[in-house]
Formats: sequence, C-alpha cells, structure tokens
Amino acid sequence: MTDSSEEILREPPAAGSETDTLLGSLERERAIFAWKCGGLDAKGLSATVGASSMTLGGLLKHLALVEDYYFGHKLHGREYGPPWDTADFDADPDWEWHSAADDTPEDLYALWEGAVTRSRAAVAEALAGGGGMAQLGKFAWPDGRSPSLRRILIDLIEEYSRHNGHADLIRETVDGVVGEDPPG
Repeated sequence: MTDSSEEILREPPAAGSETDTLLGSLERERAIFAWKCGGLDAKGLSATVGASSMTLGGLLKHLALVEDYYFGHKLHGREYGPPWDTADFDADPDWEWHSAADDTPEDLYALWEGAVTRSRAAVAEALAGGGGMAQLGKFAWPDGRSPSLRRILIDLIEEYSRHNGHADLIRETVDGVVGEDPPG
C-alpha cells in the first residue's frame, strides 16, 4: 500500500511509510476495540468492573465523540453533527458516558462505526490535499499552536490504546473473552 491508497490497513506494515505505519496502527487499535465490544447485548455493554462506572457502551459512545473531535473538528475545523451538536456538555461534561446507558446496542455500534467511517474519509481528504503528515489541523491551542495530522493520529492511537486496556478488563468480566488480537 502507498500513502495515497484508499485500502484500509488492518495493522501497521513491518517496514512501511510513516503514513501507512500510523494509519495501520490506528486501524489495529480500532479492530481490537471492535472485537472487545462486538456482539454484546445491552447487559454486556452496561457491565462494569470493580469501583469503575466505565462500560463498553460508554466507551463506544466516547470513542465515537473522540473520532469526530480529532478528525472532524481538530483536523478540518468542522462543527459537530448529531448527537454531539445537541448534547449539553456544560450541564454534564461526561454526557457521552452517561447517556450511553439510554442507547440500544445497535445505536451505539452504529454511532461508533459511523464516526470511524467519517474519520477515515477526513484523513483521506487531508492526505489527498498533499500536505502529508506535517499539515496542520484547523484547531489551535490557546497559545496559537496547531497540531499536525501526525500528532492527531498519534493522539488517537494513544486514546484507543488506553481504552483498549479498559475494554479488556470489562469484556473479561462479561463473558471471559481475553486476548490481544481478534481471532483470524
């Protein structure tokens, strides 16, 4: 695969380009997350571990928000679409985590999958523009700096890696599923 290919890598290449390595890493983390959350009913998606209130349903909704935030907002400067555009984050800064309990498994899976699809399209659009990994996003921190596409991808890989650890523990309590990689 080359940097301009639209094929989705399922893991990073052993010795690929920077773009393929970062995109492959992100896709691998997404695949692990999808496996850890996959096939569960409402009870499975609402299970918790120990003292934590974190659920797989909450993780699905949270990571859908993160996908839209990083690639829609930070990279392209786009406004949020549904359901984020009507959420009252001032009243409940953790709205996505709390409201997930009211969503069906089908809605949660569709929300996350839709966000991933939008993110892939947003990255492909950015790469087609020719700026490569060094291009800056439309978002700026208070000091005026803007993150590069490279930094945005690394931040999202880090976000998935952290939450995949949570998903491992929660899923094991639901039905005993353990492991690092999806079967096959």
